[in-house]
Amino acid sequence: MKTLTVFAAAAAMVGAASVAQAADPLTLQLKWVTQAQFAGYYVAEAKGFYDEVGLDVTIKPGGPDINPSQVIAGGGADVVVDWMPSALATREKGVPLVNIAQPFDRSGMMLTCRKDSGITQPTDFKGKTLGVWFAGNEYPFLSWMSKLGFSTDGADPDVRVLKQGFNVDPILQRQAECISTMTYNEYGQIIDAGIPESELIVFKYEDQGVATLEDGLYTLEANLQDPAMVDKLARFVKASMKGWEYAIENQEEAVEIVLENDASGAQTEEHQARMLEEVGKLITKTGDEAGRLDPEAYERTVGVLMSGQSDPVINETPEGAWTHDVWEKAMAQ
Repeated sequence: MKTLTVFAAAAAMVGAASVAQAADPLTLQLKWVTQAQFAGYYVAEAKGFYDEVGLDVTIKPGGPDINPSQVIAGGGADVVVDWMPSALATREKGVPLVNIAQPFDRSGMMLTCRKDSGITQPTDFKGKTLGVWFAGNEYPFLSWMSKLGFSTDGADPDVRVLKQGFNVDPILQRQAECISTMTYNEYGQIIDAGIPESELIVFKYEDQGVATLEDGLYTLEANLQDPAMVDKLARFVKASMKGWEYAIENQEEAVEIVLENDASGAQTEEHQARMLEEVGKLITKTGDEAGRLDPEAYERTVGVLMSGQSDPVINETPEGAWTHDVWEKAMAQ
């Protein structure tokens, strides 16, 4: 009887330890498909950084038919990667998204045009067809056109907007004089398709004063009312920024990790290597500042989105759309 009691006690201790060591589940929804744009999260998972902070993170790739805001609103994720224009527009429509960290502090968005279109400056966009991404990515573009005083709708708009798929076909097939590109993705695709840089001209949103914050981490307001969830989110931010630091410092290994997670098999090592190199240029905050949302950059983004003369992206100054609480808790760990 005594022996059985000892075994029972030992089993109970093992069971209690297992419960205590069980990792907390957390689901991350990405904005787009598996690629080096999200290398930091895949690296954090592969290198055990999430394990180190007691998290079992599920990373869900995005795609053309996946809206991160809708996923989190429907309970399909705890945190999402989204661009701030999309997040703030969604918040104004009733989904209470809150920015808890901002890994990307520079914009990689551009309009890329053929030089033979005659476009040499933004004022030359008038009368031209411009390819634009939608699904929330159109907001910075619309604010820019409004700033230029160009209409984009109606029977005879100043600028014809072509709803661009997530490819570079419109400029290759001359359906548009300019198309939307990211420094780390589509611009390289155009060159790979045979159009040399010497025949292209680019207009970076950063240079035009209409840059808005892109890949940030968002959760719902309700999650921030739960201390246990705030703790999980803080651990997630801490480990994710460690993943980003590792990815940028070890790009060859990080690319391999991304490719291992690409279930589609569509990505190539060359393209992902170039992407990660460019993505690294958009993450300038490191060390104790890594992932911290810059309030001035936030205010600039809000200003751009509210600058539309007749049809602003958001109509009211957001309240409670960001917090440093999670980030500060993460950095204190």
